This record gives sequence, structure tokens and C-alpha cells, in this order.
Amino acid sequence: MNNRFMLIAGPCVIESEELVMDTAKELKRITDSLNLDFYFKSSFDKANRTSITSFRGPGIEEGVRILQKVKYTLGCKIATDIHEPWQAEKVAEVADIIQIPAFLCRQTDLLIAAAKTGKLINVKKAQFLAPWDMKNVVKKLEESGNKNIMLCERGTTFGYNTLVVDMTGLLEMKKFGYPVVMDATHSVQKPGGKGDATGGNREYVEYLAKAALAVGADALFMEVHPDPDNALSDGPNMVKLNELEHMLEKLIKVYDAVH
Repeated sequence: MNNRFMLIAGPCVIESEELVMDTAKELKRITDSLNLDFYFKSSFDKANRTSITSFRGPGIEEGVRILQKVKYTLGCKIATDIHEPWQAEKVAEVADIIQIPAFLCRQTDLLIAAAKTGKLINVKKAQFLAPWDMKNVVKKLEESGNKNIMLCERGTTFGYNTLVVDMTGLLEMKKFGYPVVMDATHSVQKPGGKGDATGGNREYVEYLAKAALAVGADALFMEVHPDPDNALSDGPNMVKLNELEHMLEKLIKVYDAVH
């Protein structure tokens, strides 16, 4: 990392090559101008959508091709997630960060497969786990030969369709000796809150991000889209692309004030 926080950002899912390229180009411009360590993130498959009819993405072959184009055309580092062990080796062809979804963070075979790639592994803490329970996840990765680990907070289940973020959880996870990421967009989700889709409150993203940086988060994860209201996945909690630069300027001030 450089002397500022890492930013992992991009549309929730790969909707089209054009949208991905346009968004990545603008994110690269913004983060270069602000001297942020940037990883472009988008998913080739959203395997945990609320409804069976929801858009999932282009699949692994087309998704990896598009992410490779982002990497080699724009010079972006890449983050994307996997849901099954066999995907790890294929995704490692392009990804600098392999992300483990929160619901799957205890899946031993998935963690082992990701670890064996040697890539940086970003594991999202499950909504049902206490932060100190992530020690078992860390041990699985370490004993699989990979200590290139980040742990990610994304909110904890708190009653029906509601998540809450306990900022002391970031401090608890930092005790394991690895960088900690704040997922500021998924933390404002309302899982299943629209009945057949997930709801959210994107207006709170900035405030959770500020709080996380103030208590010591090393990185931020944000899903960003040019037109979140018409996005095919996670629209209610994604940051509008044209609002991101100003938000990051404010977040940098918070980070600089506490470091």
C-alpha cells in the first residue's frame, strides 16, 4: 500500500463490457489524482441473488476476459470474488485480489483453493459471525500456505432485513495482524428488504466509511455505478460514480487527520 488507504471499487456485477470499461476508466482517473491504491472490482457471477430470476452476470469465461481487458488496457489491478473452489485457479489468471463472499467465509475447500493461488485473499466476515470468530478463517488460510490476507467488515445481522456495524469489530480483527477492510456499501444493505431483491440506504455509505477510517481501517470497499437506480444488482446501496470523487476527498481528510 502507499501512504493512504486502499480502495477496492467498481460495479457490483459485470453488466456489460462497455459499462465496465467506462467505469474503470473514470475510477482510475479519480484514484490516480488522489494517490489511492486502487483495485477495480466487479463480479462475473452473483451466485447469491435473492431471486432465481435476478441477473447474475456473464459467467466466468466472459467475465475473466472483460476483467483482463480492464487490467491490460487501463493498467488497473483487479479484485473479484469466487463461489466455488474450481473457480480459484481460473480467476487467479487475472485477479490480484481474490475475494471470499461473506456467506462462504467458513467454506474450508473454498478458502484452501483461494489460498493455494498465492494471491491476496480478502475474506468478508459473515453477517452471522463475531469478529473474533474470524480467527478460524485466518488459520485455514495460513495453514494452506498463504499469509497474504485481508479481513473485511460488511455488517452483522440485526433483526429482520437489517444490518448493523460495530466499529470495535474492526479493531478486534486487526488483532490478527492483517489489514482490515471496511465494506461501506454492503454494510448499508437491507437483505431481502424489497421482497424479491435487496434494499439499502446509500446515503449512509460516506458516514460508515469515515467512521471506519477513523478507527483504523486500512482499506475501503465500495460498489460504484454510473446509474445505481437502474443497476442490475445492488443498486440501492451502490455509490453514484459522479459523487465518488468528492466523497473520497472528504474521506482522505479523515484518514490524514488520524494518521
